[in-house]
Amino acid sequence: MAGTMTITAEEVNCLIHAYFQDSGFQHSAFTLRMEGRLDNSHHIKKHIPRGELVELLSKALLYSEVEAHWKEDGLASNCKNNFSLLEHHVCSFDADGQSHPSTQPNGGLTSLAIVGDTKSKRKSVTPSSEDGHVEKRPRREDEDNESAMAVDGTPKTIPKEHKTKGATLPKSEAVTVLRAHKSEVFVASWNPTSAGSLITGARDATIMYWDIPTNSHDGSVVSSLQPTAKISLTNSAKADLTSLDWNKDGTLVAIGSLDSVLRICDTSGKTYMIDHHHKGPIFAAKFSPSGQWIVTASLDNTSCVWDVKDKRLHRQYRNHGDACCLDVDWIGDSIFVSSGGDCLAHIVSLSGTKPIQTLKGHTAELTMVRCNPSRTRLISGSDDTTARVWNLEAILMDKMPAPVVLKGHTKCLTSVKWCPYTDPGTHELVATASFDMTVRLWDSVTGDCLQLLTDHSKPVYSLSFSPEGFQLATGGGDGYLQLYDVKTGDKVWSWSAGMRLGIFEIDWRKWGDVSRIALATEHRAVVIVDPTKLHGVQKTT
Repeated sequence: MAGTMTITAEEVNCLIHAYFQDSGFQHSAFTLRMEGRLDNSHHIKKHIPRGELVELLSKALLYSEVEAHWKEDGLASNCKNNFSLLEHHVCSFDADGQSHPSTQPNGGLTSLAIVGDTKSKRKSVTPSSEDGHVEKRPRREDEDNESAMAVDGTPKTIPKEHKTKGATLPKSEAVTVLRAHKSEVFVASWNPTSAGSLITGARDATIMYWDIPTNSHDGSVVSSLQPTAKISLTNSAKADLTSLDWNKDGTLVAIGSLDSVLRICDTSGKTYMIDHHHKGPIFAAKFSPSGQWIVTASLDNTSCVWDVKDKRLHRQYRNHGDACCLDVDWIGDSIFVSSGGDCLAHIVSLSGTKPIQTLKGHTAELTMVRCNPSRTRLISGSDDTTARVWNLEAILMDKMPAPVVLKGHTKCLTSVKWCPYTDPGTHELVATASFDMTVRLWDSVTGDCLQLLTDHSKPVYSLSFSPEGFQLATGGGDGYLQLYDVKTGDKVWSWSAGMRLGIFEIDWRKWGDVSRIALATEHRAVVIVDPTKLHGVQKTT
């Protein structure tokens, strides 16, 4: 006889913690982890597949649906009312008022679609068309990996439902897969001055330095590369990498992570500076335009500014009250903007402690702020499904014109980016990505949506314009990298890392005639794409 099944509160908390992380709610995950003392649990180190909580709920709901429709002589097959997770179910039968027991192996029940907020975002359980068997077992991670990506980076199989019209699968000579990380790769950043120099960070608290050959046409040589340096930040399990930012000279990189420690390293991986002032995870760490300062955003409700040359804290700012600080960016070399859980963005001068201006209007957490290349305008992205474009020149002159509100997304935003180039006589473009699985291109002055890109089948996590602004690269939870023509919105290239293997970050850089795209992936791999080898892309990059 099988042993008694047990479910502990600790196990449930670990499932919820994994759900928060998958959904991008890092501060909620951190809070649960601390209050639930999950670091003391042996379950916290176990691998929990993405979307596991939603998968288990879907199985429980299927059982409950069968239970609700069970009649003495079989299963009712003609109930018109949908079955819901939170609503009490009342059957509604056909006009004859009779239930019709089903002889189908699955009871004739309708298929069950579960939509959650995890990175997998959409899980469905549908009966087989041949024998009615319901396949509910999620594929294991190693099964996904083996079927999705060949050694040279070329996808072995592309699921039929993910094939889109016009998609061009990659050639092996254009895509290179680098394997050294032992867990999901979250961040990737090219050195701005040294061609082919790349740094990547992963969930396992490791940072890898790579020297990618820029004149090699032999993909096998590149794919066999090993990191030139490796940094292990800590033995703690809560030190996922969150932020990488180079100074303008490419001599130092600022590193943010969930272990609350700010680190600055040089091009060889040697530590230049380390500081423990923050008492919560660091979500962003950015150099000022000159490289003299670094500003950080943290879950401890503060932002901090450091003097890089003197290796000391300049000031800690508590402008978001009891709400966490979620993002920061520099407006000038002595003024920065921070955004937070208080739905506000604060503009702060290094010469003071209080905001010189506060930007109001968002109705949910303000998760990201980005200045345009000339630092004259600012875009803010929020969980309220909107982005807003602010006129910084007017705001800094004590004028507060109404922002341009970008409305159209139906779920919270995940990324906002300015196009690096604007044609003479035209308005600047901005791109936004969302959990609603779409990307939108906007006229930042009129607020008009110029392009709606809908090729992704799961949430879109990352955006990157080509260095000259001709193309837009998008990556999401469906494992796809999509490249679009910015002017027309046409898709010019597509590549898949495999189902359930998300692309978390994209960095597209150009040095002279050399152009490369780096992808941080859930596949524990760093993917390098040479756009000069792609048909339809090389002419404009």
